[in-house]
Amino acid sequence: MNIYYHPLYTKGIDSKSTFPKERYDLIKDALAVNELSNTIAIKTPNKVEINDVYRAHSKDYVDAFLNSDLSEKQVREIGLKPWSDKIIDRTLFLTGGSVSALYDIYKGAPVSANMAGGTHHAFSERGSGFCIFNDIAICAIKAIEDYNYNRVLIIDLDVHQGDGTASILKNNDNAYTFSVHCKQNFPFKKESSNTDVEVESGVDDQAYLNILDKSLDTLNSVESDILFFQAGVDTLNTDRYGKLSLTIEGLNERNKMIFDFAQKRKNPILILMGGGYSEPIDNTVAAFRDLFIAAAKYSL
Repeated sequence: MNIYYHPLYTKGIDSKSTFPKERYDLIKDALAVNELSNTIAIKTPNKVEINDVYRAHSKDYVDAFLNSDLSEKQVREIGLKPWSDKIIDRTLFLTGGSVSALYDIYKGAPVSANMAGGTHHAFSERGSGFCIFNDIAICAIKAIEDYNYNRVLIIDLDVHQGDGTASILKNNDNAYTFSVHCKQNFPFKKESSNTDVEVESGVDDQAYLNILDKSLDTLNSVESDILFFQAGVDTLNTDRYGKLSLTIEGLNERNKMIFDFAQKRKNPILILMGGGYSEPIDNTVAAFRDLFIAAAKYSL
């Protein structure tokens, strides 16, 4: 199984930012010593092609970002600070990692992943919530238009609703957006996914997994030939921003449910990492390590 990573994933963001840049290197190191390390290849992505970005975003917004010409309001909405031109290359490689993983699947891989991405808060004409380009929407449109997939099913289990993804893809009949998220968490103005499942603050493993199990049943009538899994782990009870009370064991069961669901419908899986801001960061790293190990087993 390929997992895409670039050293720039950890660059361009100040260490005092709320976004923990060190998690990428820690996850990579953790995967290097696991029992399935010989089945996991860490690959370097290329920068995303700008024409692919235009599929999901307005040209004015994309060009303003590339030319370091975003307004102060636009930068503030994105939230990454202090702003640096290094963020430009970082964003292009980060988005390119998701497109590279999608290409693996198109060429026959049952699963491929980006050790970043899942930037589901970016809208067509603006960024939001640490997200600049919406790699989920970009990849969904590319899968449909270039790779002839009939229906992309997006399962977003980050603690935050995939509002940007829902907005960009709302009129695309070949994409289906499904989001399970905390009702009392960001974004406070929600968009309408094809299916939204709101859970209350403080929900624990058993309650969450019961909700997810019932919700996945409602997708049985939704046809798909590829599945995107936004696998954020900010639902952990140690997460600074999550407001939910899941354990690593609960997240592992969540992941198993998604892999089993995809296997039953014989869908390949594109995995995008999403959020995770635990204190200590070790819990986030462990949860993502377990996710990628489970994905490697799915690929065997």
